[in-house]
Amino acid sequence: MLLTKTTTIFLQLSPNHQIETQKHLIRHKTFNLQLKSPSQLLSRTKIPNISRFCKHVSCGDMKQGRRIFVTIAKDNVFIWNLMMNAYAKTGDYGESVSLFKLMLETGVEPDSYTLTCLFKCLGAVGDGNLGEVVRGYVLKLGLGFDVTVMNSVIGMCFKGGRVDNARKVFDKMPDRDVVSFNTMISGYAANGLGSEGFRVFEEMIGSELSVDLGTMVVVVAACANMGVVTLGRMVHGYAVKGGFDKEMKFNNTLLDMYAKCGDMDSALKVFKNMSERSVVSWTSLIAGYARDGGSDEAIDLFLEMKKEGVKPDMFTVTSILHACASNGSLEKGKEVHDYIKENQMQSLAVSNALMDMYAKCGSMEDAYSVFSDTRFKDIVSWNTMIGGYSKNCLPNKALDLFTQMQREITPDNVTMTCVLPVCASLAALNKGQEIHGHILRKGLTSDLYLVNTLIDMFVKCGRLFVAKSLFDLTLAKNQVTWTVMIAGYCMHGFGHEAISTFKQMHEKGIKLNEASFTSILSARSHSGLVQEGWKFYNIMVNECKIEPKLEHYGCMVDLLSRGGKLSEAYKFIKKMTIKPDVTIWSALLCGCRFHHDVKLAEIVAERIFELEPENMGYYVLLANIYSEAEKWEEVQTLRDEIRNNRGCSWIDIKGKVNIFVAGSKDNPEAKKIESLLENLMVDMKKDGFSRKLKYALVDKDDMEKEAIVCGHSEMLAIGFGLLKLPPGRTIRVTKNVKVCSDCHEMAKYISKNVGRQIVLRDSNWFHHFKDGFCSCRGY
Repeated sequence: MLLTKTTTIFLQLSPNHQIETQKHLIRHKTFNLQLKSPSQLLSRTKIPNISRFCKHVSCGDMKQGRRIFVTIAKDNVFIWNLMMNAYAKTGDYGESVSLFKLMLETGVEPDSYTLTCLFKCLGAVGDGNLGEVVRGYVLKLGLGFDVTVMNSVIGMCFKGGRVDNARKVFDKMPDRDVVSFNTMISGYAANGLGSEGFRVFEEMIGSELSVDLGTMVVVVAACANMGVVTLGRMVHGYAVKGGFDKEMKFNNTLLDMYAKCGDMDSALKVFKNMSERSVVSWTSLIAGYARDGGSDEAIDLFLEMKKEGVKPDMFTVTSILHACASNGSLEKGKEVHDYIKENQMQSLAVSNALMDMYAKCGSMEDAYSVFSDTRFKDIVSWNTMIGGYSKNCLPNKALDLFTQMQREITPDNVTMTCVLPVCASLAALNKGQEIHGHILRKGLTSDLYLVNTLIDMFVKCGRLFVAKSLFDLTLAKNQVTWTVMIAGYCMHGFGHEAISTFKQMHEKGIKLNEASFTSILSARSHSGLVQEGWKFYNIMVNECKIEPKLEHYGCMVDLLSRGGKLSEAYKFIKKMTIKPDVTIWSALLCGCRFHHDVKLAEIVAERIFELEPENMGYYVLLANIYSEAEKWEEVQTLRDEIRNNRGCSWIDIKGKVNIFVAGSKDNPEAKKIESLLENLMVDMKKDGFSRKLKYALVDKDDMEKEAIVCGHSEMLAIGFGLLKLPPGRTIRVTKNVKVCSDCHEMAKYISKNVGRQIVLRDSNWFHHFKDGFCSCRGY
């Protein structure tokens, strides 16, 4: 009984390895040679402490096992093999390799089992150089024709991505077994070369060897990796003829193949026809529905699985959490969370899936609760939370967590792509530049997705020339790179530059998509090129066969409105195939203000207030229209609505975001800011600088209007920038609603007479003020 563990280890070896082991037992005269069974062989060993040694290593107690090993190993290769294999089973491949080196230093000659184990470990640690050296040693030992050893060499080559080397070894083998072919097929599939693996399968069918269950499983897996369902069906038919369709392992792989290829009907048929199902069967189908967008089906299947008495495992719950995240099923997600807690299924992977589910369902408090309770967090945990805060419009919390993360773990390129949009939304240029420096130091500029995000961040933080520099330095531009740059030019009011970039993109042969046309139509709009806009809109619809989306309609309405074609814009909206949203109507309302059409503005505003009754920005816009028309009673009515819903602006100075609310005097520098702005307005009068005080929204004399304008949040932020930033430094301000015309005029004056460039980003676009002019041209 003491040697049952040792017997188990022996019986786990392949038949070839059992023979090899027995040969070594005979060679070293360790066991009584008259005994026939492995258990009898091992029960009569003359090596002291071997039973204790085997007991410890089989239980994973490598520390105690190593202590005994040192006393019993000597020149017995069988004991060395057991120790190496035990390390490999615990995942400590590096120690197994080190043990092999020690074995050679000790003068113990390895056998085929030693080398088979070694090559598997070298493949796992990715040490291809040592693997090539050992291959030469194999030839010296005369084991170059050993099929088992060569199979392990092939596996090592594939693990290291050296596909050609694996093929060369395979081609030179005088004898091949089923494992040889199976290793080739699975190796090709694992390296993204499923079609090559399928050719090896065809070669195997033409040989004298018969396929086994392992062959069918790896071939079906290769079809899944290729995503070619037609080949999968052919293999399915071949397997039915061979009787493999009765095997649960094959059916699970087949089900997974159909699911990964998007053929959920066939996957369901396989599932229903299975005489026996395991948790793997249920999980594969659930994961397939979740991937295919069938979140409701996945959730129903999960509930049915529990009724059937099949206990979900970690992979099941992560798959169902993904389904809940995909369709925003917060309540179902919470039920799964309760099940996880009740059954004590917590793990890092499950915690990360829970955070992702809560974040995508908009419940960041629950996501943070899971995050806080997760003792050991990995990079995925941090990235999930930062990305969740960013997508749920909580940018400040995202930045705070990013700062905390840097103290505990090194961010990766995914972290950067999560946090850069946060910098863009807050116009936090300093933090964005800091991240840019980190990207350069870590050499992450080869990640095109990250570079595109970086360009977008600089665009939205007002540093268009830096974005352009990055764009020019990016050699392998893709569709997104070009589109981001075009959109950036549009956002900053440089329509002609946007059109020029679009033409370059077209000349380079970059395929145009919906986003590309959104950018170019926006560029036409900002440039006032109505006919050009219609031309590209027709190309999109008629030649490229792209169905217009809301953003395309919005660009066209904005284009027509800017050009004064308000009636045409209104008719265009009425003919839309999609119900117009508030963005469409607001574009027309802006046109009504610019072209003084009060009657149409009232009709349009009524539609807007139905869609977004709580958005004060549109009340302000309509009030400005009434103010210009001197309809003071209407202005007063709207002003009552606006009074308790003031906009805010902010400015980032030395990494600190300073927020200003209209009329607020909470800032410690409030008196200095007020005095500075009052002096500037006095200077404006002396200089005769044109002002449009009608937008102060009250019918009072100029002095009272000036006081009201002075309290506008964007002017408070600009005033704070004048006080705190050194002379000549550009002032960068962000506002959550549209800038009013009074503040717009005053910013133009400051840019000219104080000699400061001002970049003001409002809810629509950027305003670049320089030398008394603005990039928006007054629209």
